[in-house]
Amino acid sequence: MRRLPEPDPGLPDSRSALRYLFWLVRRSRLTVAAAALLAILWMGCQALAPAVVGFAVDAAAEGAGRTLLGWVSVLLGVGAVQAVAGISRHRFAVVNWLGAAFRTVQVVVRQANRLGSTLPRRLDAGEVVAIGTSDITHIGAAVDVVSRGVGALFAVVTVTVVLLRTSVPLGLIVVVGVPMLMLVVGLLIRPLHRRQQAYRVRQGRLTGRAADLVSGLRVLRGVGGEALMASRYCKESQELRTAGVHTARVEALLEATQVLLQGLLLVLVTLLGARFAASGQITVGQFVSFYAYAAFLVAPLRQLTDAIDKVTRGHVSARRVVAMLGVRSDLPDPASPVALTGGDLADPESGVLIPMSRFTAIVAAEPADAARIADRLGRYADGATLGGVPLADAALSAVRDRILVADNEARLFSGRLRADLDPYDRGTLSAALEAAAATDIVEELPEGVKSLVDERGRSFSGGQQQRLRLARALIAEPEILILVEPTNAVDAHTEARIASGLRTARAGRATVVCTSSPLVLSQVDHVCYVESGRLVAAGSHRELLRSHPRYARTVLREDQP
Repeated sequence: MRRLPEPDPGLPDSRSALRYLFWLVRRSRLTVAAAALLAILWMGCQALAPAVVGFAVDAAAEGAGRTLLGWVSVLLGVGAVQAVAGISRHRFAVVNWLGAAFRTVQVVVRQANRLGSTLPRRLDAGEVVAIGTSDITHIGAAVDVVSRGVGALFAVVTVTVVLLRTSVPLGLIVVVGVPMLMLVVGLLIRPLHRRQQAYRVRQGRLTGRAADLVSGLRVLRGVGGEALMASRYCKESQELRTAGVHTARVEALLEATQVLLQGLLLVLVTLLGARFAASGQITVGQFVSFYAYAAFLVAPLRQLTDAIDKVTRGHVSARRVVAMLGVRSDLPDPASPVALTGGDLADPESGVLIPMSRFTAIVAAEPADAARIADRLGRYADGATLGGVPLADAALSAVRDRILVADNEARLFSGRLRADLDPYDRGTLSAALEAAAATDIVEELPEGVKSLVDERGRSFSGGQQQRLRLARALIAEPEILILVEPTNAVDAHTEARIASGLRTARAGRATVVCTSSPLVLSQVDHVCYVESGRLVAAGSHRELLRSHPRYARTVLREDQP
């Protein structure tokens, strides 16, 4: 058995939902093939058992004790093989289910990381959440059911051949009855497909509405809009319930139809088989076999209809995955990405130059100008270069590997604090917490770094969140670290500790901080002063304080003339 999840999920075929499902099957083709072969053996043994029982009954009726013992031994062997094959098939089926689910999660998360800030503008949060909560279940089941469907089809073909060889009329009943049953089921699958799709869309919207309500509950209470939003949520919830009931009606009709048609087929085979046995056209043992086959056919037929149902559900869910995979980033990769080499980071639009291996600050008369420059330097907007190579000409993943932008829009994730700050266990957690002046935060927690963090870190104050986010950025140890206002939510004493810790922790590597704090600026090597989006002065903090009055007024918070 392979270990899950796999390190590399591969490149998905996102041209259509069906192609995506085929891609999942191909990626797990060895275990899917093994499960299919075991399912054939499993169902084949079940299909042979009634024939063996029939031979044993005929042997008992004829008084052939040794022959009876032989057929009983064969039946025991068939049962043992069936049990082993069934257990093994189930193990492979679980691997296939989990493999498809994990691989879907991996490609979706990778796409979300690739989209970055584009994601919330293109997709509702509920759409993404629905993929991880319900769609992966249906997609995994669709891949799993392939092997069971193959086994069920083999069993039906085997039984049909056996019945035709024994009695052509009874065999024809099965040959004609099975396709008719599948046709009726197929007619019900299409409206079920449509209603499932509509239900999924409503479910995604409602999940997104719930996420928005939770995140904005305090604001809603403050403006008195809680009752209005609650009534809207209740209305949409009832609409979702109604859509679910409509879907369930078709599902119930499908289930009832399967039971009814399979029961009618069983009654017909049993009735004709009894008449043939009474007239001497078949033996008593063959009649017992026919009855057992008619009863046995219920299982593979249900497997086949279940396979159609699960593949349909998986197709609906795969549509959502394919739709997300089809979203394009605002900053797409170039057709032929170039490699990034060494050199200084520069923003030609503003004239800012970031020397490598130095601690640099960007001070702007308007803080928004510094934030825009940081976006370009981190390639959240086009325009910056590294070693003279435009970042837009390189693969976005290569830029992210070398440049990390940390701003106050970042969030802490729910779960264990250690997993949030240091997911790869780099062994630098203590040093990063010390540099970010966040050691005291962790020490006050009941379980230290093993403590659980609430969603978005709501249990921490703004300043505490800021320090923990800074520690997380330091643990990543990027070649170039760009910090946007990393200390604007902490007191002066803590700010001084952070400034000193940053200088020590990032020694020898390029670090950029967008700030106008004198405590931080006193620790940097180089300052770029920007007005109206353009560089107007550069030098050390002390030099600019003496030589540039507007810079001094900006960092000392004096009123501009």
